[in-house]
Amino acid sequence: MAEFALAWMDCEFGGLNPRLHDITEVAVILTDDRLAELGEHGESEWKIRARPDRISPEAAKISGYTEEAWANALPVRQVLTELADMLPPGKTVVPAGQNVRTDVQFLELAYESCSIPYPFDYHVLDLATLFYSWSLVAGEAVPALSLRQAAVTAGLIQGQVPHRAMADARLTLETYRYYIGRLATRPPADAPPVDPLAPFSPRS
Repeated sequence: MAEFALAWMDCEFGGLNPRLHDITEVAVILTDDRLAELGEHGESEWKIRARPDRISPEAAKISGYTEEAWANALPVRQVLTELADMLPPGKTVVPAGQNVRTDVQFLELAYESCSIPYPFDYHVLDLATLFYSWSLVAGEAVPALSLRQAAVTAGLIQGQVPHRAMADARLTLETYRYYIGRLATRPPADAPPVDPLAPFSPRS
């Protein structure tokens, strides 16, 4: 049976098209499958070089990208290699985050372009799905499925969310923990085994 670890990630990009724009920032927080952080510090962050013709003015403004701020950024190949090296050996590492499919698309193409094996599992865990599931259980309509909306509804923040990779990764993890806690009707270890042949009986 696979042993899972979760890579709570957020990337910033030079635009929305992974074939036309570069990754400008990567942040990852590693946890075990129970959402407990791994390692001494539990997080790692890299900022990487984005070529000027591969980042749009709009994306630069949103992410805070400037040539001066990214002067000591790492080449993408080095970032991808260090990211793969930090993952726990012997575990299936699942990408997790808010709208994490977008991050995965950029990372998959970047690894392919650098001829480096993609180090993550093909499954993903997405906060937006959990947030929507919670809204159905709670009977509350949600106006948006964004990280900001999920965190505001949880009472974790007020106002806007700054677009910084590590801040977004951390907020996503904390928001995910919040909604998992609200969906748990009893400690998972105390839950009785499910009989797949038993007739379904909805709660009153």
